[in-house]
Parts: sequence; C-alpha cells; structure tokens
Amino acid sequence: MSLDPELCYQAFRSRDRRFEGRFVAAVTSTGIYCRPGCPARLPRRAHLRFYACAAAAESAGFRPCLRCRPDAAPGAPPPPGTAATVRRALRLIAEGGLDGMGLEALAARLGVTSRHLRRLFHQHLGASPQAVAQTHRAHFARRLVEETALPMTQVALGAGFSSLRRFNDAFRKAFRRPPSAFRAERPAPAARRGIELRIPTREPFDWAGTLAFLRARAVPGVESVDDSAYRRGFRLEGGHGDGAGVRGALEVTRAPGERALRVRLSVPEPRELLAVVGRVARLFDVETDARAIATHLGRDPLLAPALRRAPGLRVPGAWDPFELMVRAMLGQQVTVAGARTLAGRLAEAHGEALSVPGYPGLNRLFPTPAALARADLTRVGLPAARARALRALAARVADGSLRLEALGNLESAVKRLSALPGVGEWTAQYVAMRALGEPDAFPAGDLGIRRALGRAGRAPTPREIRERAERWRPWRAYAAMALWRQPLTVRSKETQS
Repeated sequence: MSLDPELCYQAFRSRDRRFEGRFVAAVTSTGIYCRPGCPARLPRRAHLRFYACAAAAESAGFRPCLRCRPDAAPGAPPPPGTAATVRRALRLIAEGGLDGMGLEALAARLGVTSRHLRRLFHQHLGASPQAVAQTHRAHFARRLVEETALPMTQVALGAGFSSLRRFNDAFRKAFRRPPSAFRAERPAPAARRGIELRIPTREPFDWAGTLAFLRARAVPGVESVDDSAYRRGFRLEGGHGDGAGVRGALEVTRAPGERALRVRLSVPEPRELLAVVGRVARLFDVETDARAIATHLGRDPLLAPALRRAPGLRVPGAWDPFELMVRAMLGQQVTVAGARTLAGRLAEAHGEALSVPGYPGLNRLFPTPAALARADLTRVGLPAARARALRALAARVADGSLRLEALGNLESAVKRLSALPGVGEWTAQYVAMRALGEPDAFPAGDLGIRRALGRAGRAPTPREIRERAERWRPWRAYAAMALWRQPLTVRSKETQS
C-alpha cells in the first residue's frame, strides 16, 4: 500500500488520536512501532517508517510499543471500491477465518483465487493474509492474557492457536517476551461470572443510538436489549475442522469512561472467542471513522442536523448474514414491530432451546438454515409465497450452493440476491448494508427514506433519490441511517427488519 510519508509524519507528530488505525509508525532505532498519539518521545524523522497496519510492521521485523499499545487500538477498514474483497477477508480473519483451514479455503469463501487474494492484501495492506491472521491472533491472545485469568492453554485455544507451542512461539515473535511476563506484571482479574473482554471503539461512538436501533429489532428470546446492554444467545459451529461447535450467551455494555465496549461471555469452554469478539465488533461497527463520514455527509443540509444530533453514527451490522436475510424478508411490507413479532415466532417454533443463567430474556437460538429448510413456515403467520421463498433460501444456504459471504462486490451482491425468489432491490440493499458491511449500500425505495426526502407532501421516486444520493457516495449506508434518524421516520411504517 502506498502511504504518503510526509502526511503520515505530520499526523504522527501532532499526536492526534483520530488517526489511529490509519497507519502505524515504526522506529528503526528501537525496533518498535507505535500508533498516532503515542506519549513517548517523538523520534527523529529519519528513523521513522510508516505501514498501513500492524501486520505489515511486524512482517518488517518491528514489535508493538508497550506504552501506546498499537495492538489494542481499533483497526480501520480498507477504503471502499477495489478493496471490497479485502474488507470481507478481514472480517472473516477477525472471526477466525484462517484458523483450522488454509488460504485456499478462505479464498473460496470469498469467490476469488488465493493468488488474487494475496495480491490484494499486499496492494492494500502491505502484508499477506497469513501475516494479518497471525498478528491478529497474537494481539488477541495478549488481551486474553491481560484481561482474563484463563490458563495459558485456554488462552491459546481461545485465540485460535492449534497448540500451546504455536501460541508461545507466535507470542514471543510478536512481543519479544513470553506471555507469562505480561501476566506477572498485572494482578489477576477479580473472579467474574464468565469471561469479560474489552473491544476498543473508534470515537465518537453513538452507543445510545446504536442500542436503540438494535432494541427496536431484537428477536424475542434470541436477543434482549435494555437501556444499557445488548444480550443474545449464539451458536458457532467452529472453524477448526473438528466439527465441534460452541453454544453460549453474551452481554455487551459500554465501558464507563473508556473508548471501548465491554463483552461478558458465558461459554462451556473458551474456544471460538476470537470469532465471538469479531462478530460483536462487526455488529456494533466499532471501527468506522465517524468523523470522516460526518464531514463528507454533513455538506448536505438535510443530513447535517441528524449527524449533529448523533455524533458517531453507526450502521449496526448483523451477527449472522443468514439470520439478517431471514429477518429482512420477514420485514417486507410490515412494520418493524411486525417483523420482530414474526421473527420471535420463528425462533420459538424452530430454534434450539437455550438456558444460560445471568442473561435475562434469552431462551432461544435463531433457527439454522437446515431447520428452516424443512419447516412449515405458514404456521407462524407467513403468507404461503413468503414461506416458500424463505425455505428456498434456507435450503440453498444449508447445502452450500449459496454462500452469503462470497457474493462479490456491492453490485454483484445486489444482483445475485435480487435474483432469489422473494428478494427485491430493497431487501438486497438492506442485507448488503447490514450483513455484508457494504458502506455504499443504499435502499433507495425504503418508505422511511422517501418520506424523509419528501417536500410539500410529495415523496420522491427511487430514481430521484438515487440521483441525489450520488453526492453521498461512498457512504450512502450511513446517509440512510441518518435519514432514518429524522423525526419523521420515527412515525413512518419502515419496512426494514
């Protein structure tokens, strides 16, 4: 990746933490790399090199600074456009997508060759997918060492390492010290119910608005949301190739006075922790550069008020693409509350029972594709045509003929989703926006958006909306969220689930 060294130097010299995640600065005289805002003495310009990500710096032989902790800073997604495949790959890697499988398998999930994927990573990040995954595992392991009292064998398992030896080797290579040295420097965390971890957030972060959005759409029994916490039960089938999976529950709260979310987990064993934390980060869109987006979208006088009312606006993601797509199809032509009711009935009738003490409101897991593929969905109140469409979708996901994480770029994803029975342009754009993390997805035909853009009692057509939305690119998904936050849309019958 080509970084402008002088611009990076000015940003690093300013110690402005708003540049965190955009690059790291490596110091040749000390062999360490830092993030913008590091309180250490500013190195001489001649001793500084700049890299797009931590993995690139570590591949060049540098280790993370112990003062500014660049390994604990929120990352930054690559720019939109040609890096769409890289963004999807990074999401999968953050969820353990290279644990227990090779690069060929990851590339196949993305619909590209492994050679092309390597080329994209070197172009946009300056590091290979394997190097990024190894760095991510090592940094996550350090968090487990410092933030939990888990034994080292369980730390290794939770961070996605196949053995304790591989864990120790990777940890020493990344930090030049054994994990026991970090554990010895910090007192053991107080005994807690379950495992508790922090997820750094890029500030500003609209916690209240994000929580309200998820609360209005929470599936009864599967999710529970109140004024301070989000909870859900989850199932992860695992990426270690052994067929084992994990069932559990989690709770997400805002860490008081910290630039982070706090996640409390209840799992029978600490495997798949890397995947769980990755999915939570995606669900809450923690890595978005909200300031840059607000600056771009705020030029439009219609969007500016909503952006001022909700600094740090996010596009809430999805725990699972299949779950979000089912919910989007349930929400066609009904209110948000109506879609929520239907989803709750679906979970009650076809979801696996769950019992986890200390997580109020949770008693179900969302149904699997296999369960819905063979279910009579008309019994939960669905019209026959929509029930057939949902069963067809579930059957294709269950047999592997449809891989929702391998739909290509935004245009390709919308085209392929729209070709499915019962899926139109709105549903495809909404799924791309929330489940696939496409920042430029935009459901132009949404009723709430049309009303927010209406004037003198006339709602614009989808074509007119798309023409106006050209100025909002490449952040149209965030523009949609801003429009949904307008007072008018609170009273409208939105169709998004």
